[in-house]
Amino acid sequence: MAIKVLVVDDSSFFRRRVSEIVNQDPGLEVVGTATNGEEAISMAARLRPDVITMDVEMPVMDGITAVRRIMAASPVPILMFSSLTHDGAKATLEALEAGALDFLPKRFEDIATNKEDATALLQNRIRGIARRRPAVVLPSSIPVRREPLVEHAVRPVVPTAPVIPTKRYTSASGKRYRLLVIGTSTGGPVALQKILTQLPANYSLPILLIQHMPAAFTPAFATRLDSLCHIRVKEAENGEMLQPGCAYLAPGGMQMMLEKAGAFGRIKILAGKADMNYKPSVDITFASASKLFGGDVLALVLTGMGADGREGARMLSKLGATIWAQDEASCVVYGMPQAIVNAGLASHVLGIEQMADAILKESGHG
Repeated sequence: MAIKVLVVDDSSFFRRRVSEIVNQDPGLEVVGTATNGEEAISMAARLRPDVITMDVEMPVMDGITAVRRIMAASPVPILMFSSLTHDGAKATLEALEAGALDFLPKRFEDIATNKEDATALLQNRIRGIARRRPAVVLPSSIPVRREPLVEHAVRPVVPTAPVIPTKRYTSASGKRYRLLVIGTSTGGPVALQKILTQLPANYSLPILLIQHMPAAFTPAFATRLDSLCHIRVKEAENGEMLQPGCAYLAPGGMQMMLEKAGAFGRIKILAGKADMNYKPSVDITFASASKLFGGDVLALVLTGMGADGREGARMLSKLGATIWAQDEASCVVYGMPQAIVNAGLASHVLGIEQMADAILKESGHG
């Protein structure tokens, strides 16, 4: 049976374009179209689609409000379409918090270099999230974004302190670490928020975050996380020194690596090769971490489509690093973690709700 899709957008041109792409796949079928969020709520209840594609900005009712209402009444996987702007990024992140599972840029030329690739990507994203039935999100349980705390308002990461702690932090199991690194894709923004908001301000390790995300989104995502977390979170910059208790988000469209600088190490941001499938790539950052930190790394692979991170995790594992994977039940898409598990690289497979406590215990805070 074909996956039923409801297309929601106030632009008749975009509704038609998305519908044509969806209907090209014999396994997908557009069962209805809506021009605003209010229509979307009514049609979602009546048509019971398997997936909804949702615009952010619409008249009568915007996409974020519609997502909240749909997720509270009759949850369904929702794919957001957004402009690649700062405001578009902020709105998309709010939609993901409200319950949407994934997003794509609204300009298809930003999705892929040619029409065929863009078509395949949209069809695959719809198929990927269709397998995931989200839980009801009650209005009272929807996370409310708080304004940055005073101490978070301006938190420069001054690169004058030692960049990689000379002390290694010992876990309850006896394993010593100098770095925490996390790779993720589809479903990652919400998963990362659940983990990072539970880490204390005095967390003892530097953290590298690799999230598949467009360049226009990563500054807004880093700012959002920083406003919610006790630790510092920032978009990584070329040449800056690692510091404990700070999470560095790889810039979208770039590759994040590490290099030795004297007795220390620092972040290196590169454009990377044009033929790379992922920018940023989990594999590249994991591999770079293995060269600088060896086995003193705790590496997590969270929800996401594909297998990015598997080969980098393999390099880390050979040097004695610890590799964890998110479990299937709590993933939006069980692709990247499954690749880790199937390769025999994961020492633990954990639900997202248990991940933060496990990290704290494993890195010496428990």
